[in-house]
This record gives sequence, C-alpha cells and structure tokens, in this order.
Amino acid sequence: MGQEKLTENEQKKEFLMSYQLAKRDVTRLEEQLAELRIGKMSPGCEIGDGLPHARNATDLSGYAAKVDELEREIVAARYRRICAFERVRDCIESLEDEREKLLLTYRYLRGLKWELIAVKMELTWRHTLRVHKNALKNLKMS
Repeated sequence: MGQEKLTENEQKKEFLMSYQLAKRDVTRLEEQLAELRIGKMSPGCEIGDGLPHARNATDLSGYAAKVDELEREIVAARYRRICAFERVRDCIESLEDEREKLLLTYRYLRGLKWELIAVKMELTWRHTLRVHKNALKNLKMS
C-alpha cells in the first residue's frame, strides 16, 4: 500500500492472508527444487554418450550445494507456514459466530473463491460479503 496507512480491516485481511502467502512461498520453493532436479537429470547433450565427464565434477558440487540450500529454505518456509496457519486459525476460532468462523476458514485457510464460499454456505454473493465484513469487524487480532 506504499506510504499510506492501512485501515484496520486491511490490516486484518493482510494478517488473515499471511497463511496463504506462506503456503505459496513453500510451493514456489518446492517448484524451484523440482526444476533444479529435472535440469540435472536432463543435462545438455553436447556429448551424446550419456556418461559423466570430468568437466562436470564441479557442476555436481555446485548442484549439491544448491539442492541443500533449497531444501533448508523449504524446511524453514514450511515451519513459517505452520506458524502462520496456527496464528490465523486461533484468531478465527476466537470469533463467537460460527458462520463467521466458517467463512473466514473457507477464505483464508482453505483459499476458496467468494463464489464457492457462497455456494457452500448457501448464501447469496452479497450476503457472503456482508458476513465477511461483520467477521472482520468482530475479529480481534492478538
């Protein structure tokens, strides 16, 4: 939001979205690791015999170091994701209204779109947004 001060509701939404952002971070790192591994399994075909050559020896140590680094980043990101989930879940669970809890759980923990939330909760789209607005108003951030 740049230099502007976030409104209270925007701060609450940002907090609630922290789990989804942490989840995306883990996915991004896991995809990077998968790409790295695929790239190493399918090296360039300059010499067509498929056998390792001495010039690739340094590539393997660099590759192993990068894999190790990414695996450590993934472990740390998974821990951050778990912590974010627990913080967001605990905050949602502190609400008194069950419908508000369910809506915030669908939106911020499960990452569902508004239309699907409305269908699951058997509400109109507009009423779904009203419940969300009330839930944000009632949400107490610790």
